[in-house]
Amino acid sequence: MTRRSARRLAGGNTESLTQSINEVILQDCHSLYIEGDDSLINIGEDLGLSIEPPRKKINIMLIGNHSAGKSSFINWYIEETIQRTGVAIETQGFTLVTSGKRRDTLTGTATVHFYPVLKELLATDKILDYISTEVTTSKQKKFPLITFIDTPGLVDGEMLYPFDVDQAIEWMGHKCDLIFVFFDPIGQALCKRTLNIVEHLNEFAGDKMRFYLTKADTAGTETDRQKVMMQVVQELCKRPGLNKTGFDMPTIYIPSLANEKQRCVNQIEDVCRDIDKSIALTLQSILNTLDKDCDTLVDKIDETLAQDTVNGKHNVKAYGWWLLFQTLGYGMFLLLITQFIFSILSKEMLSTMTDQQTSELVFQYIQPVRQLFSLIPEENKYFIFGAILGINLLCFLLAKILSRTKPRLSSKVKKLHVARRKKIVETIKPKQSDMYSKYLAQCAE
Repeated sequence: MTRRSARRLAGGNTESLTQSINEVILQDCHSLYIEGDDSLINIGEDLGLSIEPPRKKINIMLIGNHSAGKSSFINWYIEETIQRTGVAIETQGFTLVTSGKRRDTLTGTATVHFYPVLKELLATDKILDYISTEVTTSKQKKFPLITFIDTPGLVDGEMLYPFDVDQAIEWMGHKCDLIFVFFDPIGQALCKRTLNIVEHLNEFAGDKMRFYLTKADTAGTETDRQKVMMQVVQELCKRPGLNKTGFDMPTIYIPSLANEKQRCVNQIEDVCRDIDKSIALTLQSILNTLDKDCDTLVDKIDETLAQDTVNGKHNVKAYGWWLLFQTLGYGMFLLLITQFIFSILSKEMLSTMTDQQTSELVFQYIQPVRQLFSLIPEENKYFIFGAILGINLLCFLLAKILSRTKPRLSSKVKKLHVARRKKIVETIKPKQSDMYSKYLAQCAE
């Protein structure tokens, strides 16, 4: 647990006064993965495991025809005018709206540095000039935990986009936690391009999608609204995969822009509840993933240390086999050389080279060998010598094969693994339990 996170949890600095428990938990989880030499990512890399850090925010993508109210909803949620709104096509690219410490606008390459995952999108489609990020200091509702992705307004006909908008939206759909589909009752609610994209997104992100009839207060009478909703639902249900039962499409509108002459049920708070629910599920998933990643790393460390012990026992056996066959090989080689030398060296020749006592002693020790070889018939001696030479070579070959050792961990690395395991078990896992307790206590309150 870092000092910074401890101060946040204890309320020891100004930042903690404006941060919710969920924000603190998400930031602390993220720091456990990336901060320090003993971060979970570094531990995983040293063990050959790929550990992904959790996101600090959930991503919500808004799609729909132009003038469907996507930008207006973002401005309402964060209670700040960030996105341009109007009847004309105001949003021609992707705009990521997120919370930060100061107001700023990032475009092109700066946005990619802010969100490195966008490099994958740029590799498939050249839209660098049409991606920007709006950073605002708003802390309204749950915005500090959210990144809104405002997409280009979709229209039919011969409207040309500077990039493959369908492919880009589908790519974003894989990275989002929620996808809000806005239908404008006055505009092109049945825009075929919107319906086609919705159909494709439904193939892999159906559980993330939420449908809303926006600007419901401008749709006329209640009967008119029902007709519009029926038309939209019928058109959606014609698409394969979208004809499911229990189709829900709340009616929403921005309260500050409401038409006072028309009375209409505004379910915009349901949108906020969907967002809150997604944040809660994401937070639970992150905490559960943190616990699983800790268990995975501990198991891998135990496996690595156990394998090192097995390798050590194997290496001891390998050294024993090497010593055995090396001894046999050199022994038989010495026996062969000794017999060869003394087969051509007589006692009289040895006496001339050394004194009488030494020659007698040498012949006394080699006498058993000479007697053993004398039992071999003369015609078989070369065969026996060849067999001994072959066995000798076989011993050296077996010594080389059976003496192959397995890699061992150095004492420094073993100490590092033990220390990291201790940190995970005694520090990180209790911290995860503590964060889960704080989250559950917040839910109970």
